[in-house]
Amino acid sequence: MNRQFQKQPDFKQQQGIQSFYEPALRVLNEIHEQKKLSLRKKGYDENNAAVTKIELSQLMARRFRITIFLADQIISSLVKSNSVESFGGYVKPKAVEV
Repeated sequence: MNRQFQKQPDFKQQQGIQSFYEPALRVLNEIHEQKKLSLRKKGYDENNAAVTKIELSQLMARRFRITIFLADQIISSLVKSNSVESFGGYVKPKAVEV
């Protein structure tokens, strides 16, 4: 009985994390737009807007009903896959080149 609760194979775990990429990027874009709007209202440069990794992981955990640990793994995976810009404790969506 304990066998079915053992650790999943690595590729299954990676697939599970990658399945959250699109929703996580949607949440990140939403928070990032709020941050940009806030800076714009205050008269600051909106290009400086960024989201803390902690804020993003907490919102993802709440919205997707997952653990903070899994949310942190998703963020780390997004950074490693070069899907988002990361600097220090902050992340922001990649700039879309037109």
